[in-house]
Amino acid sequence: MATITFKGTPINTLGTLPENIQPAPAFEGVLTDLSLLTLADLKGKTILLNIFPSIDTGICAMSTQRFNQAAGALKDTVILCVSMDLPFALNRFCNAEKLETVKPLSVFRSSFGTDYGVTITDGPLKGLLSRAVVVINPEGNVVYTEQVPEIAQEPDYDAALAFVS
Repeated sequence: MATITFKGTPINTLGTLPENIQPAPAFEGVLTDLSLLTLADLKGKTILLNIFPSIDTGICAMSTQRFNQAAGALKDTVILCVSMDLPFALNRFCNAEKLETVKPLSVFRSSFGTDYGVTITDGPLKGLLSRAVVVINPEGNVVYTEQVPEIAQEPDYDAALAFVS
């Protein structure tokens, strides 16, 4: 369990992020066109998971925009913006913001939050995902993780991107 904060108030996740150099847990999510995407579909690519509670909040939107800017310059890298939001909400946001280089991934009907230890277990955001970043190398191993300590704080973009460039 990780203890983080939501506007200064302690909240918990049900687990902790995967450890570095271990194989990334398999996952499945729904893209905005309602097709399924799995970790196995991305074999051989570097994957950055930008995990957050909801695209309809300011920090989540900012992180998606920031990683979208970086994604265009990255080779053989996929940036997935992962939340419990429905694919329709993710599609609406990405279309409105003209975001074309990140892939929004809805995990509303998968075990992603449990497998990655990021499901919030208490407080007003209970059931949503915490803000975290995970980088998976082309061999399928976790090489970087960040559990952002305060939900209202942005992740360390530069640290995460150093593992994909």
